[in-house]
Amino acid sequence: MNLPESRRILFSAGGLRAQALDASELPELQRFFEANPLYFETVNGAPPRPDEAAQEFHDRPPAHMPYDRVWVIGVRDDAGDLVAMASVLENLLAPEVWHIGLYIVATHLHGSGSAAALHDGLQAWIVANGARWIRLGVVAGNARALRFWTKLGYVEVRQRQGMSLRVKTLGDASLADYLQRVERDRPESTSP
Repeated sequence: MNLPESRRILFSAGGLRAQALDASELPELQRFFEANPLYFETVNGAPPRPDEAAQEFHDRPPAHMPYDRVWVIGVRDDAGDLVAMASVLENLLAPEVWHIGLYIVATHLHGSGSAAALHDGLQAWIVANGARWIRLGVVAGNARALRFWTKLGYVEVRQRQGMSLRVKTLGDASLADYLQRVERDRPESTSP
């Protein structure tokens, strides 16, 4: 049987299963955001908007930032409940560069090691699909997130508009090669 892409398991980690979400699951994603508002309160100073899931699902980079695909990934427990999500861009700005746009793990799992285990599964899946670098931005004042991403090996390459832009090299890839490919992320760049 050939399952639709949204039903296929992309990766598993710590007993949790990750699948691509589709538009029919936006109400469930919205409920997940509302039940786990910590990210939104920390970054925006307010709970998620009523259309947060739709905004996340349909958000795309500006035209000057090429990419191949946006993945909105839902992570489910054994009961089928959504317990984490990630928004990931494939080949953003350059081939082999993947970008984590949003990564939220249910608050009740914080401190359990689930967030790091899920990241490991996500990273393995990204590598299996050809990535050599993962990039992400962290709001400069979000100390908890900065500690988390630093612990996972992401290094700051540039500060931009209140964001700490971070990159993790994978396999034999180097940061110098990354900065050669993605000039806008060089520390001296003036690109917004």
